[in-house]
Amino acid sequence: MTRHQRKDLATPLARRILEHVRDAGLPPGTHLRAQDIAQRLSVSRFPVGQALQLLAGKGAVEHRPNRGYFLAQGRLPTAETLGLEPEQSQASDAYFRIAEDHLQGRLPARATEIFLRESYGLTRAELSDVLRRMAEEGWAARRAGYGWSFLPVLTTPESLEQTYRLRLALEPAALLEPGYHLSAEAIATCRAAEERLLAGAIDTDSPDALHERGVRFHETLVAASGNPFFLDTIRRLNRIRRLLSYRSMLDRRRYRRQCEEHLAILDYLAHRRQEEAAALMRLHLSRTIDRLAELRPLLSQPSASEAS
Repeated sequence: MTRHQRKDLATPLARRILEHVRDAGLPPGTHLRAQDIAQRLSVSRFPVGQALQLLAGKGAVEHRPNRGYFLAQGRLPTAETLGLEPEQSQASDAYFRIAEDHLQGRLPARATEIFLRESYGLTRAELSDVLRRMAEEGWAARRAGYGWSFLPVLTTPESLEQTYRLRLALEPAALLEPGYHLSAEAIATCRAAEERLLAGAIDTDSPDALHERGVRFHETLVAASGNPFFLDTIRRLNRIRRLLSYRSMLDRRRYRRQCEEHLAILDYLAHRRQEEAAALMRLHLSRTIDRLAELRPLLSQPSASEAS
């Protein structure tokens, strides 16, 4: 592997490390052990070291000689503020082509890695990244002994709407749970992501970056309920709706309004006005359900991936 290839791998891995730190709620000063991160993210230790070195150079972590890497003091920066842009690569392009083929029923239920490499023009390393991602998202699984199976996912506008109706029942209720508390740090992180989109990233971010931003916002707010059953259900819904959500992003006109509503919800939560936040969340999700009717042609017909 060349130095350039190692650098290309370090950037997306650095983004994933930041996501892990945020999701786990690790406090400043936490020792980031390369072996633990490698096991958590299913990668080898070497690229983890490269990614930690990159984060140290940007001030997100601190390297202490003979001791390792530790989270820097202060608020955890986002990947965007550090200039860690989403990876646009052959593997990323192939991911969206495979996803589209799966949605259209063009992908066999079982396939070998040789078949996938040859069909999508991937190296072994690139295919490994794509398969790892699909497995993490819950629509591909390694078969015992040989090859991969592709699992059922949401494939119709009706099924996507059903997930939103369940979210409509759950997410406002999560904001009203006794003891609900969204930290000032979490509010600031969510706010920065929304303001970045309003500043222009709505038009430039990849579909997966847009999807992850929405997922992170809603899961962060639900997690603050302290009720793990709410969070587990929302996470499951987000996994299974992912592929149709990508396709819906071909039309981005609705995102400005969504960002503004997200910011208004955060304002209510910052002032502990849970009832108003829950009411706006209910309106926010209801509008999304109404909007799905307009997106039905995009969700029902074959479309070219924006990543291509």
